[in-house]
Amino acid sequence: MTKGKVYLVGAGPGDPKLITVYGMECIQQADVILYDRLVNNELLKYAKVEAELIFCGKQPGKHHIIQEQIHELLIEKATEGKIVTRLKGGDPCIFGRVGEEAEVLAANGIRYEIVPGITSGIAAPAYAGIPVTHRDYASSFAIVTGHGREEKGLDQLNWSALAQGIDTIAFYMGIGNLNYICTRLIEHGKNPHTKAAIIQWGTTARQKTVTGNLKDIEKRALEAGITHPAIVLVGDVVGVREKLQWFQEGEEKQEVGIGGE
Repeated sequence: MTKGKVYLVGAGPGDPKLITVYGMECIQQADVILYDRLVNNELLKYAKVEAELIFCGKQPGKHHIIQEQIHELLIEKATEGKIVTRLKGGDPCIFGRVGEEAEVLAANGIRYEIVPGITSGIAAPAYAGIPVTHRDYASSFAIVTGHGREEKGLDQLNWSALAQGIDTIAFYMGIGNLNYICTRLIEHGKNPHTKAAIIQWGTTARQKTVTGNLKDIEKRALEAGITHPAIVLVGDVVGVREKLQWFQEGEEKQEVGIGGE
């Protein structure tokens, strides 16, 4: 039997309309769809009636199907000659472990394609009225994993470079590590009054944004009940939200204002 093919697809940041045309085609043509926790289930309605849908999302600290099992499923289904769509939230190349999955497929002689998606670190701020770059405020932008801690031996970030060399920083998976992130940035030279924002469930009807600065954003997020999934954005470009806010959030009236001095 001829081996099938695997499409490693970015489903976008949450709003189902933000998936790419090619990504949608991969959903429609798939015999098997392996989808992650942050994929909007509305997208699964476009799958073939007979398509096999397999949930393989991993909540923080709670693995429903471990990564090795996902690899086995991709190989198994593709070896059966099926078209497999591996549907990941955001962009598969941004903390989506697509490199690991593609490497396994290549090692097993299985054809695959990587289909980019819109990543939440850009899309969520955009829906919050914050462009991550701006001629007057930000000419550099970094995407950073936010869950590493020094005491766990997981912090490999160049904090000095981030604090002193990057205008806008988007931290993924950083809510549980917010105090550590803010502290490290300040310790390495970032002005404590640098503006910051947290966008929860960005681009969806559940979106909620809290703004402040490095000194008080943790307190404001706690008061607003912010939890994951959320993007932590650090940079003075956050200030343009006051003028560019366009997306109506369900919790808009409860939002905390931008922190001052």
